[in-house]
Amino acid sequence: MLALPVSIVVSLALCFLLLRRLLTGRRSTIVIALLGACAVQGIVNALAQFYAVPVMRLVQPITATLIPPLAWIALETTAVRRFNPRRDLPHLAVPAFTTFCIGFAPQTLDIVVPGIFTIYGLAMFQSLRAGPDGLPLIRSEVDDWPILIWRGVALALMLSAASDWLIAAAQIAGEAWLQSWIITLTSSVSLLLIGALSLSESLETDEEPIQDPETAPSPADVEKDMELMSHLDAILAEHQMFLDPNLNLARLARRSAVPAKQLSITINRATGQNVSRYINSYRIRHACERLAAGSSVTNAMLESGFNTKSNFNREFQRVTGQSPTSWLANEHNRAARGREVASKGSGIRAELN
Repeated sequence: MLALPVSIVVSLALCFLLLRRLLTGRRSTIVIALLGACAVQGIVNALAQFYAVPVMRLVQPITATLIPPLAWIALETTAVRRFNPRRDLPHLAVPAFTTFCIGFAPQTLDIVVPGIFTIYGLAMFQSLRAGPDGLPLIRSEVDDWPILIWRGVALALMLSAASDWLIAAAQIAGEAWLQSWIITLTSSVSLLLIGALSLSESLETDEEPIQDPETAPSPADVEKDMELMSHLDAILAEHQMFLDPNLNLARLARRSAVPAKQLSITINRATGQNVSRYINSYRIRHACERLAAGSSVTNAMLESGFNTKSNFNREFQRVTGQSPTSWLANEHNRAARGREVASKGSGIRAELN
């Protein structure tokens, strides 16, 4: 009976996810490269550990250390800024450094490989500390999901680093036979997690090139905040940009003619909300208008810039304190009571006359 190692099964699953990604209308070259690297790593792991191909034991750390920099570049170029070759391509020297270590200092690999995964994992966590507003290219419609997804990817990198430390501990304890099991299980879980998370539609951005958001000084005082918020409210009211589910901080900043970071800081300070929740508040008010006008909950959701019902329901509850169906039922009750009061008033006036 044919038996496939776990790493091969994971690679097949990643290949399926990669094909699915390629067949969709929106693609990110870096995310596709990340998926491909994860699929290749699963095959390399199987050839090195399950089939004991000698050369693959040399290739394994090289292909492994390609994944962390790709994950970092994917985070930066899908969430923070557009791809910059001079800024991003130097990260791909990491596997070249691993190759150098294999040739000239193989004894350092037990530190170099987990160190690379740890450094990039921690760097991703640090980058995500700013919250959703630190990801200006992410669509505002998806709210907090992208940051959770990228934290999952960072956690997967840290899990891979932990597996290497476990292998070292097993060797010190004289249990070297555990090495293949540790690599198979932890690496497979990490690769599958990175691949699956990187497919999320929550990470999609518009393909239009945008300028990097430059660091700008904070507004000098509350008056400037109020002026900018007034300007922003006028733009949103006039152009109804919030109805576009692909709206993001970078696009809103371009229309407002202010740096993205300054716009984010102003919204945070003036409303106590991040940009996503600020925009979603406009969408929910519009949805309430559509519901009151007779639209169904689904139509009101789609007409107001939401693509997912879970996010719509969550934001509707946050803004109104009720679910859409409860709000609609209460609105109908209010309308019925209003008609009843109007009818009684008409009757009283008729009696007086």
